[in-house]
Amino acid sequence: MKELPVVVIGAGPVGLAAAANLVARGMAVKVYEAGEAVGANIRDWGHVRLFSPWEFNVDPASRKLLEAAGWAEPDRQGYPTGHELIYRYLVPLAETAELSPVIEYDARVVAIGRRGIDKVVSRGRELHPFQLVIRDRDGGTRRVLARAVIDASGTWTTPNPAGAGGVPVEGEEAFADRIAYGIPDVLGRDRANHSGRTTLVLGAGHSAANVLLDLDELASQDRATKAIWVTRGRDLSRVYGGGANDQLAGRGDLGQRLRHLVDSGRIDLIRGFALEGIREERGLLIVNGETSDGGRTIGPVDRIVTCTGQRPDLTLTRELRVDLDPWLESTRMLGSMIDPNLHSCGSVPPHGHRELSHHELGFYTVGIKSYGRAPTFLMVTGFEQVRSVVAAIAGDMAAADDVKLVLPETGVCTTAPAGCCGGPAPEPVTACCADDARAKAGGQDACGCGPAKLPEPARTSICCGKVA
Repeated sequence: MKELPVVVIGAGPVGLAAAANLVARGMAVKVYEAGEAVGANIRDWGHVRLFSPWEFNVDPASRKLLEAAGWAEPDRQGYPTGHELIYRYLVPLAETAELSPVIEYDARVVAIGRRGIDKVVSRGRELHPFQLVIRDRDGGTRRVLARAVIDASGTWTTPNPAGAGGVPVEGEEAFADRIAYGIPDVLGRDRANHSGRTTLVLGAGHSAANVLLDLDELASQDRATKAIWVTRGRDLSRVYGGGANDQLAGRGDLGQRLRHLVDSGRIDLIRGFALEGIREERGLLIVNGETSDGGRTIGPVDRIVTCTGQRPDLTLTRELRVDLDPWLESTRMLGSMIDPNLHSCGSVPPHGHRELSHHELGFYTVGIKSYGRAPTFLMVTGFEQVRSVVAAIAGDMAAADDVKLVLPETGVCTTAPAGCCGGPAPEPVTACCADDARAKAGGQDACGCGPAKLPEPARTSICCGKVA
């Protein structure tokens, strides 16, 4: 088993970081990327400027490889676009002497299992290597073996549908040619689809904010351009953000700019709308849905942009014993830390190989896919995830468990159902619940209901002082 490589799925920032950490430990690695080049998913939104600066977007192990190759690091306080992230960081990293030979492009992993046994067999399971089915660019398939698998394939290519119920609504597939998912390049590649037209943007996250800001810019150049913003929920505090209190200035500015457009009437906003159907009338689209006041119709519109998030592709792991949160589809142990039903404080407790593992020994889900349907992932989180995971695969459990992650706060703290209780927490804590916090405040190690005390420095997903 140890003579086999560790397979990494995906050559995005987190996948390449995993490969760099494996190389640093002298372990054999193979990276399979479904796209034609590194950062294939990022290329789709390459026109978007990240709200996190370079200092949060470069993995430490990757930096060492790049510096050894003579790489000139960008200004750590600068904010790259997706394209700049690719060409100033990912491409040079993939071309280093250490990583270039181990990355294979146009190689899509379509299934993962254990050689010689199926999902039901338990005895001696860990002694059977992983077997991955790879589909090449010509459509042919082959099988490769691995001692461990790190799934960093992301979620970008599996967007959520427009329907509020989680499945495509009537008309969504029929009018697919007029519906975009994600972040279309309104000012560039996709300009002709939106200039002089009315676009309905569905969603209440940062993707929707980027699209709406671009549409407003386009409207300043062509006054016939119009945007209608539709959200399922009514609370927009997460997308509006904490403004000057956000420790990522770019993220705070994005929300404040959007809020100004709404307050000034430059963008029409409809909140609390559950989309239930799309139909055509005189060549334009009419959207039907439900609000708290009953049924409502929106339109006519020319285009619909759906920014309702993504979901993980679970078909890859059907023959593996994966352990998922039942509603987020994240790794199970991450569920309570990132559940948007409970909090949006912008910080997640440090987590590593233990929270990212499954019942299938040697298989790990990392990066944004580890968060399932939760929308709060930051790239720097993925870098620390793979450092811990690779250390665990190498058998260095001290390093694997020494997880340190301090995330920049959003300046927004909300808890279900009615907002934060008592203001922000007075200090970072490492408690899993109220009883745990009280026990630790009294000098005990823990209350016994949750995991062991987290390593310092740690921040909590608990949002307010009353919990402590």
